[in-house]
Amino acid sequence: MTRIAGVILAGGRGERLGGVIKANLAIDGRRLLERVTERLQDIDTLLVAHGPIPPDALGLASHHIGIPDLDTDYAGPLAGLAAAVNWANQQSSPPEILVLAPVDTPFLPLDYLARLIAGLANAPAAIASFDGQPYPTNSAWRRNALLDLPIALRAGSAPHSLKRLGAALGAIQVDFPANAGGDPFANANTPDDLVALERRASLAAGFQQPGP
Repeated sequence: MTRIAGVILAGGRGERLGGVIKANLAIDGRRLLERVTERLQDIDTLLVAHGPIPPDALGLASHHIGIPDLDTDYAGPLAGLAAAVNWANQQSSPPEILVLAPVDTPFLPLDYLARLIAGLANAPAAIASFDGQPYPTNSAWRRNALLDLPIALRAGSAPHSLKRLGAALGAIQVDFPANAGGDPFANANTPDDLVALERRASLAAGFQQPGP
C-alpha cells in the first residue's frame, strides 16, 4: 500500500487576529487543530509543522508528531513542507506522499484525502481548487519529487512559495465542489473570517438536528 503522511500546517501566529495561535482557536467549541486532524484521521502518520511556535503551546495529541522549520531564511507553508520532507527522508520506511492541510480550514471535505490522492494519480503534485481558485496549502506531493527541497532551502535556491514550487514541478489541479456553506477551504485570517466560520458551523449544526 502507498504510504502517506499528513502534514498539518500550524505555524501561523494569526497576526491579523491579534497574534493568537491559530491552532488553538475554536469553531463551534472545537479547536481548529482537532477539526483538521479529524479529516486526516485515516492517515497513519500525522505531522504538525509548527514553525516558530513551541510545540507544547499547541496541545498536540499522542498521535501527532511535531516538526519544526529548518534553520533557514524560509518561513510559512513552504518551510512546513520542507520540514516534512526532511523528516520523511530520515525514516527507514518513508511516506511516498505528503498531504498538506492548513490548521485554519475547519470545513475540509469528508473526501479531502481520497479525492486529492485519486486526483494526484502519477503526477508529482496535486493542488486542490474550488471554483477555479487553487489552494496550494491544500495539496498532495510525491516525496520523490522533493528529495532535495531541504537542501535547496538551506542553499537559498528553492522557490519562495508552494505556488511556485507546484508550477516548477508541473502540479495538476484537483477541483472540489462546494460543501455545506460554500468554499471547503475557507480559512481564518481576520476577525470577520472567524465570525463567518462560526456562523457557518452554527448553520451546519442546525441542518443536522433532527426535526420535532
